[in-house]
Amino acid sequence: MSVGTSRQSQPSRLTVTLKTWTLPLALLAATLTAAPAGADEPAVPARVTSPDGRNTLILEIDTYGAPRYSVARSDETVIAPSRLGMRFAAHPEFHEDMTVTSVDTASADSEWEQPWGERRVVRDHYNEMAVTLQNADGARYVLRVRAFDDGIGFRYEIPEQPGYDELVIVDELTEFALDREGTAWWIPGRRYNRYEYVYNTTAVNDVMMAHTPMTVRTPGGTHVSLHEAALVDYAGYVLDQRREGVFQANLTPWSDGTRVKTRAPFHTPWRTIQLADNAAGLLDSTMILNLNEPNALGDVSWVEPGKYIGIWWAMHINARTWGSGPKHGATTEETKRYMDFAAEHGFDGVLVEGWNIGWDGDWYHNGDVFSFTEPYPDFDIEAVTAYGAERGVRLIGHHETSGNVSNYANQMQDAYDLYQRLGVTQVKTGYVADAGQLKRVDDNGLAHYEWHDGQFAVGEYLRSVTEAAERGISINTHEPVKDTGLRRTYPNWISREGARGMEFNAWGTPPNPPEHTAILPFTRMLAGPMDFTPGVFDLMPNGEDAENRVETTLAKQLALYVVLYSPIQMAADLPENYAKHPQAFQFILDVPTDWEQSVGVAGEVGDYVAIARQARGGDDWYLGALTDEQARTVPVPLDFLEPGRTYTAQIYRDGDDAHWDSNPYPVDVSERDVTAGDTLELVLAAGGGTAIRFKAGDGE
Repeated sequence: MSVGTSRQSQPSRLTVTLKTWTLPLALLAATLTAAPAGADEPAVPARVTSPDGRNTLILEIDTYGAPRYSVARSDETVIAPSRLGMRFAAHPEFHEDMTVTSVDTASADSEWEQPWGERRVVRDHYNEMAVTLQNADGARYVLRVRAFDDGIGFRYEIPEQPGYDELVIVDELTEFALDREGTAWWIPGRRYNRYEYVYNTTAVNDVMMAHTPMTVRTPGGTHVSLHEAALVDYAGYVLDQRREGVFQANLTPWSDGTRVKTRAPFHTPWRTIQLADNAAGLLDSTMILNLNEPNALGDVSWVEPGKYIGIWWAMHINARTWGSGPKHGATTEETKRYMDFAAEHGFDGVLVEGWNIGWDGDWYHNGDVFSFTEPYPDFDIEAVTAYGAERGVRLIGHHETSGNVSNYANQMQDAYDLYQRLGVTQVKTGYVADAGQLKRVDDNGLAHYEWHDGQFAVGEYLRSVTEAAERGISINTHEPVKDTGLRRTYPNWISREGARGMEFNAWGTPPNPPEHTAILPFTRMLAGPMDFTPGVFDLMPNGEDAENRVETTLAKQLALYVVLYSPIQMAADLPENYAKHPQAFQFILDVPTDWEQSVGVAGEVGDYVAIARQARGGDDWYLGALTDEQARTVPVPLDFLEPGRTYTAQIYRDGDDAHWDSNPYPVDVSERDVTAGDTLELVLAAGGGTAIRFKAGDGE
């Protein structure tokens, strides 16, 4: 079945090379850097190296019998010897008095296809080492390591064994020992406000507790991103600097203080260390996706990338309200007006927030009273969806839980059944919560409050996705648990938030600074798609003198559609504001949201970035480039284009006197013919950007 006919993940196109064996002592000693060992014992240290020979993880056992690992890229130590292990509530700890009983190795090289994504074909190429360790009580644990050309991933596995029917993890001891003189880009790992912070740029030694992904440039110039992959039925972690330069994976606890409740056999998520020689190299990493399981949903042709508009920004700038009343945004009449605009300009859908009972009063604390099936009287959901169907525009659903996941869970099936009956195939869910805690009501009716990244919440977020999948519905999660690549396994998890988005420019203190979107591609975006909601054209909605404004040029708003990847992209502004800038609006109409391939062209974290993407199933390329508060000229070689072919570059750049603060609106639109051998000098204004469509012409 060809891509374009169905969005079901396709089988591998290359033969998988998979070799697994337990090395005998003589061969292991010749292959690994080995210390002396007994005749029946595997040699340690044990190591695994990436296919290109550059990334290496070494496992050692110290004098206390504690396992420790280190990571090197070429000749540079990136992670100094760091401890591994776990502590349990009622079992011997997996930390000291450990011996290595076997070292199994494997390798694989295959390709798989994404049903949608920033690239269609993904190569999964790694070398693997599985080290079985045993403690003094005879309990067995496995450390599984995969070494890719773009980084290292490892996880813990506890096999089925007597006495491990129930396990309570009270601490994970995994550490990451970094050079404290490196530079880090990070947001605070405070659990009460999720991930919606302005990024810090500091020395590694000045990081406190940080959410992942956290990106580091070592003194040697190597770029490192610490995160995790395949977070399922486990607690997410924050990076907790316990000693100078040494970060522990601090698991988010349950309300009772324990970390994870499970049973053997089980495995943790992958702890990931993405590696590149420079910042742009991080942009091409596929390791997070490759460490997730393949598509579990089968044919997902109903998951449709696209562009949408919404009754959303008007509420953030106080032109409309979520709750009912004279300024209510989610009315039948207003929704039809948006649907008319969407149909005229080729948008797929209209997001409508505030349509259902529960928004009146202090909706931030209304988690107990939201209904997900009962609309306000001025919103006829039956008429709206029928009108949209006639115009070829779908209603995009919205569920705000205000953090009460039990109230949502009790109504979830009925809510999704309603949407399925009405033909609503995409839903934005929201988990705004007081103090960042989600309300859980147990079987006895007692309320407990759990953190967003805790094991309970991780399960609830995934539950919404699997329930939706049974009804052909895709989920766009806001106030989410962190993205860890599960879109590969559940392709209907089409996007999510997970960082400061556009709305902070309307009311945030402070608004997003110009460098914000020059940091996101190298941090948050390494985890996966983000529904940032770009495309605001009225950059001063609260007036020229207001603190809250959009700190970009208009051209930079266009560049965001390429730089910040999501398979669903919003044109976030009010329809009437696009009529004021028809030339610039044309780029939003043209740019795809689904890609054949993507290339990190250039960049430095927090300074600037340039990314090129080829339209899926087409020949045209698109490029987005943007800068921080500094104006700069960025040379961009066009060697990503097809050799021997001429392209018409439709260039949307900052006007000559543009500046995000004093003159954000000028956009210069021009065309020129280019080939793969050309280099474009992109002149970016302060807080500015450039967006380009390379329209393919005939070849030689």
